[in-house]
Amino acid sequence: MRQKRAKAYRKLMHLYSHFFGFRQPYQLLIDSETCKMAVSSNMDLVKQLANVLQGEVKPMITQCCIHELYLEGNPAQPAVDIAKMFERRKCNHREAIPGDDCLADVIGDSNKHRYVISTQSSTLRTKLRSIPAVPIIHINRSVLVLEPPSDSTLRKKALAEQKLLGASTSDAALIEASQPEAPKKVKKKGPKGPNPLSVRKKKTTEHPQQQPKSNPDKGKGKVMSSQSTEKANLGKRKRGDEHDDEGLSPTKEDDATQSESSAKKRRRRRKKLEATKTTAESSPSRNDD
Repeated sequence: MRQKRAKAYRKLMHLYSHFFGFRQPYQLLIDSETCKMAVSSNMDLVKQLANVLQGEVKPMITQCCIHELYLEGNPAQPAVDIAKMFERRKCNHREAIPGDDCLADVIGDSNKHRYVISTQSSTLRTKLRSIPAVPIIHINRSVLVLEPPSDSTLRKKALAEQKLLGASTSDAALIEASQPEAPKKVKKKGPKGPNPLSVRKKKTTEHPQQQPKSNPDKGKGKVMSSQSTEKANLGKRKRGDEHDDEGLSPTKEDDATQSESSAKKRRRRRKKLEATKTTAESSPSRNDD
């Protein structure tokens, strides 16, 4: 069996088991035509059915179906030998009826016993598709094929989903009441820490703020222009100082030196005057002599 087909069959059986309660081993009802097709194609019927349904199977055949094989005589003897390996399903028919009618009667209107049907009758298959939750298998070119779910099956599945998802308020209250209450968590007392008032505060070391790194290339033009302006200002200051020195008024030191020199001149003049007076006084006394 191909991997893609096996995956699809696994999904189908999961649908039947999840929504309609199918369980392993699957109860498999087989008709007489399926037994004859298995003999003609040299097929291990039980093994192939287990591969298709992805699990254990319990093959069964009704008394009416095996009676059809007995009526065919010796040509159907290999099919009879295969049918004898299956479990007999009591159909409660006192007189044998056609196999299709027997299987339809066993399935009923709702497939209460959750049977899987393997049949080659097209009329029986169309009739069973109107009944929800009936997996149908048939042989096509010596290959067992599990049919996809019918419309009635999908409708019943949708109703089951609505019931699961949209529970009524009374059902929700019953569900909440049935759930046990979660035990309350007990707070465990851990070790006590030191008194915060008696603990010294940690000394916080102030880290110097890091100045953002300036981009050396950024603002080169501004730096050069500022340097040139500073040099020009310095040259102007030097020239201005020279002119100021030439035209400056005498300082206090110069005034002091000038006052000392004038005082010395005065002293000299006084001495000369005194000397002339003494000479003048001495000259008349000599004349008198």
